[in-house]
Amino acid sequence: MREYKMRRGEHLEDRVPDMEAFIEEYFGEITGTEEYNDTELFVVADPDNPAFDRVVAGTVEYSSKKDKLALDIEERPAEEVIAEGHVEAAEDAVNAKNDFLEEATGRDAKARRDSMKRSVEDDAETPDNV
Repeated sequence: MREYKMRRGEHLEDRVPDMEAFIEEYFGEITGTEEYNDTELFVVADPDNPAFDRVVAGTVEYSSKKDKLALDIEERPAEEVIAEGHVEAAEDAVNAKNDFLEEATGRDAKARRDSMKRSVEDDAETPDNV
């Protein structure tokens, strides 16, 4: 499960007031929920795009900092999807994921990658015994 930060000065609930409808728009019908970090996330067990096996997404709430978007997509192997004749679905999968994240967070793929790199580097610099 990955968590994504919002653009500076913005809040997830302002960008996505109805998370359930937002997830359904991008991935398909929500079939249940799953707990993650004391938060209920939405599960799409049978996503519209055949390149995805399962999608879990939603808002992770924190009391001491801004909420984050959580997203976990189980993807089928591209070779398998293409062999079934779903070449466009394989291409659309990347766009769907990136569009979903950019619309929700206000950050493009490059900004999200840079942010992830910084958080990993920050974790590496902090000793475990502090």
